Amino acid sequence: MGFEVHLGDDGLLQLAERVEHRRVLVTGASGLLGSGVARVLAEAGNPVTTLQRRPSGVPGAVDVLGSVTDPTAVERALEGVDTVVHVAAKVSVSGPEEEFAAVNVEGTRILVHAARRRGVHRFVHVSSPSVAHAGASIVGEGAGPADPEHARGPYARTKAAGELIALGADDDDFRVLALRPHLMWGPGDLQLTDRIVQRAREGRMPVLGSGAALVDTLYTGNAVEAVVAAVSAVDHTHGEALVVTNGEPRPVGELIRRIALAGGAPEPERTVPAGVARRAGALIERAWERDLFGVRSSGRGSADGEPPLTEFLAEQLSTSHWFDQRRTREVLEWTPSVLMDEGLLRLAAYYRDR
Repeated sequence: MGFEVHLGDDGLLQLAERVEHRRVLVTGASGLLGSGVARVLAEAGNPVTTLQRRPSGVPGAVDVLGSVTDPTAVERALEGVDTVVHVAAKVSVSGPEEEFAAVNVEGTRILVHAARRRGVHRFVHVSSPSVAHAGASIVGEGAGPADPEHARGPYARTKAAGELIALGADDDDFRVLALRPHLMWGPGDLQLTDRIVQRAREGRMPVLGSGAALVDTLYTGNAVEAVVAAVSAVDHTHGEALVVTNGEPRPVGELIRRIALAGGAPEPERTVPAGVARRAGALIERAWERDLFGVRSSGRGSADGEPPLTEFLAEQLSTSHWFDQRRTREVLEWTPSVLMDEGLLRLAAYYRDR
């Protein structure tokens, strides 16, 4: 994957010491966040099992290959486990809702119910701020309630439903804490960072509107720290959701430009009015799903398999969404160790090494 976290990294050793002697299952550990969490917990001496479709590559972890949608695989993965970190999800800006629901809703339901039957005591559920975002700006708010009805797009709606399933199972014997990492970026991130860099290189990364909307983001290493902190925090605080960010709101245009430059791409200069982008995104998404232009079936679609723009993506890139982090930091007893400027330097070094 090209990006690793270790106990020598800032902040991680102290956090890992809090969670020694846990027998942990991490789902989705072939991805960036899941593999980072599994690696740190394993290096701290905790027995770690992972559940995902391909090998995790985490030294010392026991891989169970399969999906959270498979009850048999879930039962195997939960053997001897007392703590679950549920990262696995279907993540995309578009696609058939039933595909998202199979993993993000039913997969979560299968895992939660099996974990309770198995006597698991702690369940850290990785969610998303999009579960409580109905399209309007979010300015300095905390974690609002997950809303499957009004969340925007199939990913957000199904993640909202999955979070409600997890939190609905919370009690003193099965402690659930939901974390909502917001716009994670950094070395090795393919969901946001690499797409910005690649599209900027191709001249396909516009800034929507004025680019002045303030957004919170989360550096990859800080995301790992927060989840590791939650594994111990769930012992004393549970039954709620926390948004996790760097706590450094920046104009979205600045963020896009600096990530592109760190990746060695030219600075995006083209701008598109926000309203035009939202309307275009809605039309493109509908055409993409129906493959009206044959771009997917012909292989001429975008390299990442995603439509170039959707209504949800246009909203995310043109509205403010930043969050009050006081409750998050109080519960997790944690503050991010890598600030944005340092993270951008690390990102530039990562792309130079590639």
